[in-house]
Amino acid sequence: MANDSHPTRSEVLNMHMSEFWSGDLGLTLVTISLVVLIFVITPLREAGLPGRFFFDIIMVTLMISGALAVNQSRIATALVVVIVFAGAVVLGAGRIHPTPFLHQFGSALSTITLLLYVRIVLLVMFRKGPVTWSRIQGGVCAYLLLGMAWASAYQFVEQRYPGSIQFVTAPLDIDQLTSKLTYFSFGVLTSLGSDIAPVHPFARSLTLSEAVLGQLCPALLMGALVAMAMQSRPKS
Repeated sequence: MANDSHPTRSEVLNMHMSEFWSGDLGLTLVTISLVVLIFVITPLREAGLPGRFFFDIIMVTLMISGALAVNQSRIATALVVVIVFAGAVVLGAGRIHPTPFLHQFGSALSTITLLLYVRIVLLVMFRKGPVTWSRIQGGVCAYLLLGMAWASAYQFVEQRYPGSIQFVTAPLDIDQLTSKLTYFSFGVLTSLGSDIAPVHPFARSLTLSEAVLGQLCPALLMGALVAMAMQSRPKS
């Protein structure tokens, strides 16, 4: 007599997360969180107002759930989860006990975490299936995440080599530094420009690479989506 096999709790959780990310909801929440974080919370933090912690928790939760849901090896999944947790712990410790080492380490981990999350978003975006609004949101998410990743990289360079980036008014604390470099990063990514200038060679190299990526990324992503849409069309 055959035994009925019932899915374990972890299998049920993975199934629900896969359903969450296979539809529009996962990338929709990521997009909304990123837009609010970049364009609302970060400028308010520069003014000394709270609110970022809540969205940081949301982003960490979405990152981990996305890493568990996408089709990748267990080693890659474990690596993403460990780096996300480590980055969150180091950034939290840096706010409780601010030291140059914790700030630099936190900025480096943030850069790596955001780039890994770009990979997760792209895996979800280019999964098999028809081209939907969710995939367009994935392109927006990847673009915003790249801007945040470069902002963290600029922050690491500025913390490692003070004076690497020239400001009109020097930031007074870590929140102002993050806000100013986020503004600078998206000014470079979109080729808008800003009143902040890179001085150190490392900062200039990052600026050039982001400017090139900012021009290529939208064209490549949209081109890939158009190609997927053409391939998914029924052949007559």
